[in-house]
Amino acid sequence: MRRPLALLATVLLAGGLSAAPALAADGGVGDQGFTIKDPRIKESSGLAASHLHPGVYWTHNDSDDGPYLYAVDGRTGRTVARVTFSGVGRPRDVEAISIGPDDQIYVGDIGDNLDGSWPYVWIYRLPEPRQLKDQTIRATQYVVKYADGARNAESLVVHPKTGRVYIIDKKEDGGHLYEGPARLSSHGTNVFKPIAPVDLWATDAAFSPDGTRLAVRGYFGGILYDWNGGKIKRRARLNVPLQRQGESVTYSADGTELLYGSEGADSPVQAEPAPGGGSASASPSHGGGGQASGSAGGMGAGLKTGAVAVVVAAVAVFGLGRLMRRRS
Repeated sequence: MRRPLALLATVLLAGGLSAAPALAADGGVGDQGFTIKDPRIKESSGLAASHLHPGVYWTHNDSDDGPYLYAVDGRTGRTVARVTFSGVGRPRDVEAISIGPDDQIYVGDIGDNLDGSWPYVWIYRLPEPRQLKDQTIRATQYVVKYADGARNAESLVVHPKTGRVYIIDKKEDGGHLYEGPARLSSHGTNVFKPIAPVDLWATDAAFSPDGTRLAVRGYFGGILYDWNGGKIKRRARLNVPLQRQGESVTYSADGTELLYGSEGADSPVQAEPAPGGGSASASPSHGGGGQASGSAGGMGAGLKTGAVAVVVAAVAVFGLGRLMRRRS
């Protein structure tokens, strides 16, 4: 999906910072960060840690690619399998991926370039393959509508215990967490209802493996919520790394790391210790909300002054764009 303001911010970031290098893999399970090497993956927009293959991460392109999922080895950054999912129409704007109970992969074809132009969107479900090889797997397709009208979204999560599916819409001033039916139906329409506000311009989200926490990221920051049965409670800011166009987040399979991905060729996937996973990587939240608060948490203490100035300039661009739109 093309985002003029985000791309302008990308230029500012590229001018103030070279692309952040991926952290070196530790040679273990591949959860310490990597660079996606596959030239076919140019718009990685979602990320999910494999349940069956330690150190492997599933991703997909944003749009104009087709019904494909890529399994990337976190040790090398190389694709070890491409899965074609069949039994569905041509994907329109795939933005998210999540793995639920029973090793079922859920793919969110939930993007909307014009923020409300599609009367419905789709979710696809398919089993995670036990063998990593190029193959075709039949998927189930679900039709999704929102109770309060069409909208753009880039975040889809499946609760690891209940299997219930949730979507977070993407709004500059903050969106909402939408809850799907207890069980999705392949017949008829699945209506998702708003159940809680989310204080972020969300580009992706992920449940902790035990289902007790929800991590939500944006372009410049992130927020960790206590799940609390869906009555989410803001817990902390996340240390989201600065990336050219931050699009994805997932927990590692053991819950000790949060991995953050970005669009672009040779895009880095960067790891940060997950709060509560053995090393604190989030500072306490102090009221307020929105992208600015998340940005502050995402900067961290180690950034140089020049990098901070770049972020301030980028945020100013977003604010100016919103002001111009309101005046027009």
